[in-house]
Formats: sequence, structure tokens, C-alpha cells
Amino acid sequence: MIRAQAICSLTEFLRNAKTHIMNLKKTGEPEVLTVNGQAELVVQDAVAYQELLDKLDAIEAIRKGLDAIKRGQGQTIESFFKVFENKHDIPKSK
Repeated sequence: MIRAQAICSLTEFLRNAKTHIMNLKKTGEPEVLTVNGQAELVVQDAVAYQELLDKLDAIEAIRKGLDAIKRGQGQTIESFFKVFENKHDIPKSK
């Protein structure tokens, strides 16, 4: 969620870019920039943006896995462990 105080005009951002960039890096939170009072842009620190992309990738992978399960694809946990134990020469548990 974007905090209300993280909204400023593009003009203000450009006037005080160094300060805004320091805050973006410090907080990791995005800022909404407005033009003529309307939200137009979102700016974010590169590290925080990459973390966001990584989370989205994980969510997409989970979604794909759930979709595969719904289609009847995949294997049971018992089948997985049987293959895994054989592949890695792990003695079968009793």
C-alpha cells in the first residue's frame, strides 16, 4: 500500500530529486508522482523493485503449479520421495 505522504507532484520530485532518491533507498517504498493533481507515475528504488519482481515470479510459479494440479498433472508426495530417494541413493525409511 502506498502511504499518503508518499505522494508528491512531479515538479516537487524534480526540484528535490536527491532527497526523494535518498528516501526511496532508505524506505524501499514507492512514491506516486502527480501531474496536474492526477497520479501519473510511480517511482521506486531498484533494489525494492527487484524484490517486488522476485515475489511476483514466486506467485506466478505457485499459480502455475496449482493450475497443473487442477489439470491432474504432477505426482503424489509418495511418488516424489520414491524417485528422489532412488536418484540420490538414500536408504528407504521404515
